[in-house]
Amino acid sequence: MNANLLLRIAMAIILLTHSVSGMFNNGINDFGNLFLNQIGFAPYGVFLAWSIKLSHVVAAILLLVNKYIKLAGFVTIFVLIMGIVLVHFQEGWFVVGGGRNGVEYNFLLIIVLLAIMYPNGVKKNNL
Repeated sequence: MNANLLLRIAMAIILLTHSVSGMFNNGINDFGNLFLNQIGFAPYGVFLAWSIKLSHVVAAILLLVNKYIKLAGFVTIFVLIMGIVLVHFQEGWFVVGGGRNGVEYNFLLIIVLLAIMYPNGVKKNNL
């Protein structure tokens, strides 16, 4: 069994459930219209929202089939960092408990992706 198989499966489940549900309950369109367009991305908010969520679906599939892991990781990390910058940072660290909607969950996902992308650590020749 691959050393990071369980991390890849867990990450894929998280990315899929976070994305696919919004495809069927109008959540992606709402995110685009009611958030992204309102903070300055109009008229491209819905397009960006769908691009983000579809990138999560593609990344999840790539993680499951263990192909193009670094590409999937870098794209997803970029999306997560932008989420931190645009949404979560102003809410603080905690997602629940000591706060609401904070950075900690995205931080954890970024670290897990880095662990998947570099299972043997970062070496000069694999950057």
